[in-house]
Amino acid sequence: MTKKWFTEQVDSTLSKMGTTVEQGLSAEEIADRQARYGNNELEEQDKKSAFELFLHQFKNPLIFILGIGAGVSFFTGHLIDAVAITVIIFINALIAFWQEFKAQKGMEALREMAAPVAQVRRDGEWVAVLAKELVPGDILKIHTGDILAADVRIIEANRLSIDEAALTGESEPVDKTVSVLADEHIGLGDQKNMGFMTTMVTSGTGLGVVTATGMKTEVGHIADMMANTEETKTPMQIRMDTIAKTLMAAALAVVAVICVFGLYQGMPWLEIINTGISLSVAAIPEGLPTVISIVLTMGSTRMVKSNALAKQLSAIETLGSTTVICSDKTGTLTQNQMQVMKAYDTSGRYWDVSGKGFSPEGEFKPVDHYTNVKNSPEMLLGLKIATLCNDAEYIQDAGRSTVRGNPTEGALIVAAAKAGLQQKQMFDSGDYTIVEKFPFDSERKMASVVVKTKDGKHFLALKGAPDVVLNHASGVMVDGETIALNQTTSDGNLALAISPAEKLVNLYDAAIQDFAHQALRTLAVGFRELSEADLSKDYTELESDVTVLGLFGIMDPPRPEVRDAVNSCYEAGVRTVMITGDHALTAAAIAREIGIIRCNDDLVVTGSELDDMSDEKLQEICPKVAVFARVTPEHKLRIVQAQQFNNEVAAMTGDGVNDAPALRRADIGVAMGITGTSVAKDSGDLILLDDNFSTIVKAVRQGRQIFDNLRKFIRQALTANVGEVSVILFAFLAMGPETVLPLTPLMILWINLVSDGLPALALGVEPEEKDLMERKPRKRNESFFGDHLGTRIILRGLALGGMSFLAFSWALGAGYSAAYAQTVAFATLIFAQLWHLFDSRTFTTLYRKNPFTNVYLLVAVVISSTLSLGVIYTSVGQLIFSTEALSAVHMVGIILASSLPTLAISYLKERTKIKFV
Repeated sequence: MTKKWFTEQVDSTLSKMGTTVEQGLSAEEIADRQARYGNNELEEQDKKSAFELFLHQFKNPLIFILGIGAGVSFFTGHLIDAVAITVIIFINALIAFWQEFKAQKGMEALREMAAPVAQVRRDGEWVAVLAKELVPGDILKIHTGDILAADVRIIEANRLSIDEAALTGESEPVDKTVSVLADEHIGLGDQKNMGFMTTMVTSGTGLGVVTATGMKTEVGHIADMMANTEETKTPMQIRMDTIAKTLMAAALAVVAVICVFGLYQGMPWLEIINTGISLSVAAIPEGLPTVISIVLTMGSTRMVKSNALAKQLSAIETLGSTTVICSDKTGTLTQNQMQVMKAYDTSGRYWDVSGKGFSPEGEFKPVDHYTNVKNSPEMLLGLKIATLCNDAEYIQDAGRSTVRGNPTEGALIVAAAKAGLQQKQMFDSGDYTIVEKFPFDSERKMASVVVKTKDGKHFLALKGAPDVVLNHASGVMVDGETIALNQTTSDGNLALAISPAEKLVNLYDAAIQDFAHQALRTLAVGFRELSEADLSKDYTELESDVTVLGLFGIMDPPRPEVRDAVNSCYEAGVRTVMITGDHALTAAAIAREIGIIRCNDDLVVTGSELDDMSDEKLQEICPKVAVFARVTPEHKLRIVQAQQFNNEVAAMTGDGVNDAPALRRADIGVAMGITGTSVAKDSGDLILLDDNFSTIVKAVRQGRQIFDNLRKFIRQALTANVGEVSVILFAFLAMGPETVLPLTPLMILWINLVSDGLPALALGVEPEEKDLMERKPRKRNESFFGDHLGTRIILRGLALGGMSFLAFSWALGAGYSAAYAQTVAFATLIFAQLWHLFDSRTFTTLYRKNPFTNVYLLVAVVISSTLSLGVIYTSVGQLIFSTEALSAVHMVGIILASSLPTLAISYLKERTKIKFV
């Protein structure tokens, strides 16, 4: 059986499905098909249990190394070290587990969107059945408010409209028809004789024959893509993996060198093991995963204040790496509120209509004339007609303006309000009463109502497609007077009997073309005075001989702040690409207005063109494409994959079921918090609480700042680790078999977690650098150590370790005990790192940074210094860490001497401008 049921006649579809409208399927046939096709439900994804997820967190190389260190410490009698490291391991694992556990909800939300029951004809009777029992060939009854329980070919439609926004991205309900569609390559949004599972019926009634159930439906296809779409690792995760592997290799290399050197020197095995433990603990920044999580959490808190909620902490930094934002149009770049943007009356006058969305604040601004809208009889009457011939309702609640009903009709009511015409007042006053309604349908492309005025007179108020309204017209109004139109007999088209009327029609046609070029949805309005005899006539007779009044150009306008946001992205080296289910003309017009299309070389590509395009060709043209229009879920997924193949870091925004696979695949999926479906929210990494594109730009800025601050923290943390490793290595190399370790494992843990980790946390709230949004985005494969950061870490770490070893050697040489000398080395390294914090705050030098701009850092330094002095000078600290109290003179000397490495190297960089220093 063909899947392209929209190309089949109704009779042909019923025949191929082996069913009839009158009888439906028999009980025997239903049983056979249920056995053949299975239940009409989405298959549940295999997912990891909570316990499996928790165990999965221990695959991290950093955690693995720490586990080895804890085990060795335990078996060699270093119980405090073993317990401390084990606690750190479990804290890190729990944080990672909780983030991943919350993300396993996408398919569950998709399943919950399905309809619970359905009305079908079976054995000649209408019966209610569980939706999961539907089979292909069932005749499904469709009512307003229904959620379609399967994919259907529409076989009967009575003013039937279905909201398919979640599936296709269409911003308005789609009017359904039974007519055959000849083009086999049209997308879901254009298949107007089909209905799809999980979409909602907004108006009308109809019948449909079920053509697909379960995983064979369009939403089932999306579910299958979600299940088989691999979630890519974020650049942050890749960089962290690189750091972990680098540190693991470094730790193993250092321990190997010590073992070889120790054996060569004839050192005892126990001494070699103790030294190896100290070095492995020193090489690994135990608090790194925890501190990074805390820094990202603080960033997440700041982002929530900007209306961006991060579901996964790693996504926060990824935003800072983003090179291309693939953005949906409706509701993200636009307001998702239809608005009358332009108006034209049949006297040839234009107005621009200001305002925002459904707010009544705004005005009609004359274009190339000085006529106030209230002084145009035809426009004022046209606004009354648009308000009377209208099923929408304007609502103001707690200062918030909304529309109940069709958004386009709501836009007409709001436009009238801007001219001083209030819908509620018009009806409540009794000036106008609706006698009869003739709703819009897709075949006649018009809607009309019979209106009774307060004095008992009647008239017909009509709105519809401009060409259709003109074809039903006998005149146009000019300055309050009706100019008659005459029909020709040659081709059935309207012609004008006299030159003035011909000119008016030409102006009317030009206005239609002008609005179309601006991608405005155009509606015309007209009226007809009715006699008592007319009231008994059919609407097909009444909707003739009308007088045309004017045109309204309607669209979902861009958000006011979006143009600046798109431009900010452009200046930051981040491309914005519009990906939408809307028509190419509409999408391109919006893209030009907000700056996504910046020149003639920027391409607009449609879904049908993508179908004929290979993946290689798509990858080739991706950098040139500004708009992808009329796209399907498969197209969105292909576009994201093509961007990633080109080494882009792709952010993808979306709100519907159709966006879910691409949201999962993108480096960072951005779901809409207000209009977004639960499927989209569960598939994304970031949720926009205000559905606003400019919020993404704020989040990109936050992401870049967080990345900067993470690099500053990693620089501080790893410099400290290099200092700890080097002080032990210097002692080992200089002292040979008689080595006395300058630092114990527990001292190293204290430095990593308290004296280094706590102040380094304050780097997470470091104010942003001045050139933050002027830099080009980082490349996907750029590590944390880029721009010579690795060199600076090693150079400064060796300097800090060297100073600590010199202080240790001096103490031993001066005849002090080994414990006293270790305390000297301990204190020297702590204060050297605290001095280095001020240099880590910037990518320039500390001489260019005001030391008082980060109050948190100053407080953290004070706390860390106080706690460390407590370890040295309190009996409890001396008992646990084997320290001895240092003399006041020695402590002052240590504080001053420990500043020398940082001050000297920073001065050298300031003078020479050498990047790697």
